Amino acid sequence: MRKSYTGKFKATVVLEILKEEKTISEIASQHEVHPNQLSKWRKEAINGFANVLEDGRRKGDKEKEALEKKNQELYTEIGKLTTQLNWLKKNLESSWSRDERLNLIEFQNQKLSIITQATLLSLNRTSLYYRPSTTIAKTTFQQF
Repeated sequence: MRKSYTGKFKATVVLEILKEEKTISEIASQHEVHPNQLSKWRKEAINGFANVLEDGRRKGDKEKEALEKKNQELYTEIGKLTTQLNWLKKNLESSWSRDERLNLIEFQNQKLSIITQATLLSLNRTSLYYRPSTTIAKTTFQQF
């Protein structure tokens, strides 16, 4: 029956080998592992260390570059949309009357709040809710 060793056990033994305080034969007899097996683990570990350090840096650099590129694209898009929004607000305010802009407000819109709609249309939000009452004007007029 073959023995199987955990990665943690192998790492502990390889670290002992790399410290070079004991010979491979001493470590092998202490842990009851064949010296050839320990030599194989040592070679794998040394090769693995090189790969981990090289690939880790490269992967990190590639991911960082991809994120920076995506960030730049998003900032470009934000700038473009901001410019378009400012142009629309300026032209909408100057070319449409207040009543026409009031008619564009969608009170039932779930995606765009009334505050945002009013700001985009250059309207005072409180004026959206005002409805002149004709009954007050009639009663005041009748009193005189």
